[in-house]
Amino acid sequence: QVQLVESGGGLVQAGGSLRLSCAASGRTSYAMGWFRQAPGKEREFVAAITGSGLTTYYADSVKGRFTISRAKNTVYLQMNSLKPEDTAVYYCAADPIVTMVKVTYWGQGTQVTVSS
Repeated sequence: QVQLVESGGGLVQAGGSLRLSCAASGRTSYAMGWFRQAPGKEREFVAAITGSGLTTYYADSVKGRFTISRAKNTVYLQMNSLKPEDTAVYYCAADPIVTMVKVTYWGQGTQVTVSS
């Protein structure tokens, strides 16, 4: 079992920054990642990091703006140069496989709102 608790969401103006955190308990050696879901849209992959923390993956839409990292039992998503289209509920994810085709564990989600 893995429990995930996100924090750090909020309201920010376009061009601003936010950092999301996800504290994990349980099998913390799993790969971890972030997904997001905007109103009326399907949940989409944002970024992932291997259990070792040595390899990261990003969606094209966030490359160069978002950075995923992990330290012990916590994974972070540093979001810079935010755009209104980044507005969504962001979910932390954990899975044995970093590709996260079928995520095993989800957090409860944290709202990120980017105003124009």
